[in-house]
Amino acid sequence: MANSARSTAPRLGLWLAVGLILLLSLAPILWQLLTSLKTTADITAIPNVYFPRQLTLEHYIDIFQRQPFLRYMLNSAFVAVVSTLLCLLIGTPAAYVLARLKLPGEQIILTGVLIVTLFPYILLFLGLLELVRNFGLANNYLALIVPYTAINLPLTILVMRSFFQQLPHELEDAARVEGYSTAQMLLQILLPLTTPALVTTGILAFIAAWNEFIFALTFITRDSMKTVPVAVAQLSGTAVFEVPYGALAAATVVGTLPLVLLVLLFQRRIVQGLTAGAVKG
Repeated sequence: MANSARSTAPRLGLWLAVGLILLLSLAPILWQLLTSLKTTADITAIPNVYFPRQLTLEHYIDIFQRQPFLRYMLNSAFVAVVSTLLCLLIGTPAAYVLARLKLPGEQIILTGVLIVTLFPYILLFLGLLELVRNFGLANNYLALIVPYTAINLPLTILVMRSFFQQLPHELEDAARVEGYSTAQMLLQILLPLTTPALVTTGILAFIAAWNEFIFALTFITRDSMKTVPVAVAQLSGTAVFEVPYGALAAATVVGTLPLVLLVLLFQRRIVQGLTAGAVKG
């Protein structure tokens, strides 16, 4: 009986710790969701109404009626998808070269890639602003696609390189015996085996591009070209000094929903890719 109690106590403590972490992690999300479903009276009530007495969808209807929020979501999706595809198209061959070919100064290249990954991208802002101005890219999606691709490319290279290093060399030797070129071998044999890594890096790049705010706020000023983070930040009330808490919460939920669905859809691939990339590199 004593042994059973001793073995149960650590397990109970573990579950309590897991529950506490989940509560702390999900509480802000739950608060935003509940706020988006509250009436304005419940939101402004004192003391706070934590659970709505009446559910309403008026805030969701409001954000789509007052401004083209669907258009903003399509803008974010376009920029994020294009930059993610460019990351994968450029980063995957570069990662293969760094993983398989013995390049002169390879360690220096890898160190440079790692430093760029850790570099705070906000420090690039003034330089990018000058480039956008000089090349006339203001209010052009390229002003966002190019920086997003450059920022996410080092992470793509590092993750894909770690995955390529774990593939057996015998696969490539057999492919060369069969007459495959390097490009054919990469496209037809190696890439299908690296699907978890491709999905992981793609989703990470997509989320980073979708959520980026500073560049999107500065380089895009045309209303019809706004992205979701900028549109949410610029939501205003129907009167001066009014803060539309309900509309802000609804816009946050709608803007986050595609990312949540994407992660849930590919969660197994993401875990496989992150685990594989962490084993060797």
